[in-house]
Amino acid sequence: MTDVRTASATHPAPGVLSRIFGTDNGAPGDGHEQVVLCHDRTSGLKAIIAIHSTALGPALGGTRFHRYATEEEALEDALRLSRGMSYKNALAGLDLGGGKAVIIGDPAAKAEGGDKSEALLRAYGRFVQSLAGRYITACDVGTYVQDMDVVARECDYVTGRSPEHGGAGDSSILTAFGVFQGMRASAQARWGQPTLRGRRVGVAGVGKVGHYLVGHLVADGATVVVTDPFETAVNRVRAAHPDVEVVADTRALLNAALDVYAPCALGGALDDETVAQLTAAGTSVVCGAANNQLAHPGVEKDLADRGILYAPDYLVNSGGVIQVADEIEGFSFERAKNKATKIFDTTLEIFTRAAADGVPPAVAADRLAERRMREISALRTVLLPGARRG
Repeated sequence: MTDVRTASATHPAPGVLSRIFGTDNGAPGDGHEQVVLCHDRTSGLKAIIAIHSTALGPALGGTRFHRYATEEEALEDALRLSRGMSYKNALAGLDLGGGKAVIIGDPAAKAEGGDKSEALLRAYGRFVQSLAGRYITACDVGTYVQDMDVVARECDYVTGRSPEHGGAGDSSILTAFGVFQGMRASAQARWGQPTLRGRRVGVAGVGKVGHYLVGHLVADGATVVVTDPFETAVNRVRAAHPDVEVVADTRALLNAALDVYAPCALGGALDDETVAQLTAAGTSVVCGAANNQLAHPGVEKDLADRGILYAPDYLVNSGGVIQVADEIEGFSFERAKNKATKIFDTTLEIFTRAAADGVPPAVAADRLAERRMREISALRTVLLPGARRG
């Protein structure tokens, strides 16, 4: 999702309330509907739930548990991520709006010296429950299926639960599958064939999603190069795929003569320096699982101007939210996988629209998502008998 607003001397960076309320011009991506600050002194819970939009339905988005440097940084992350979820859910064709929650603290368990505990997760669940279904939560960075099972002991609006409790389980499985479909579509658009066979693909971050993505790439015949700061993640990939090449860090990966670069860690991976490195190394495609990859407005245009095809992150990484959304109906893995397969077609459609309109793919994706939010939300003007207006 591309944010084209910039700060200048005459238009300084907006304050916190301005960032929540937006400019109030009615644009689908502008402003937030609701932001809830949650504090439970007994358990130590400090959380922020941000509901960006319910234009398409209840806001669905995961809960991130992270050691933020400041409360302001946590709020900024919640606002940015929830806005991205509105666009992701819209483009995935889901009847769901966008929301996100962040819990401030060390996501390790209490017994390991961290902040995560049963009491904290249950307290968080009660805050989610208080929103009466306006926000549906799931896993994200720092939270896992087992955590959602604990949250669900106090809350009805939880997805990403364990199969033992009727849930979808690990959503990173279809997240990786969706990214692979987006990468296949990128290969089709760039080289005329929907395969990575014979291509050199670099994966930055081989945690939950990156690990599964490597498996798809190896099976498809790609040469895979990886990096990750956590040795356990690297060793797990090496054990499963001995032929995968490992480099020391992201800088080394960017210089590894890649055809495709897949950022699969945290956001902000694509900045001016990174784009310059990709250009110098001759990389043709960027397609990865990380959220909010564009470090600042204008990066998407820089990529396009340099001839690098960028598959919008919130489009290709939507397999996970498709998986947990299916859980709301009573989970069927095959049904969810079939929906995630359509990421291939949507990615090709975005590339076609971008070429026809003369804009970067990220802009074309934003326009399509905003159009759906605008058109479906307009249906609320049709009054249904016996229903409340709105």
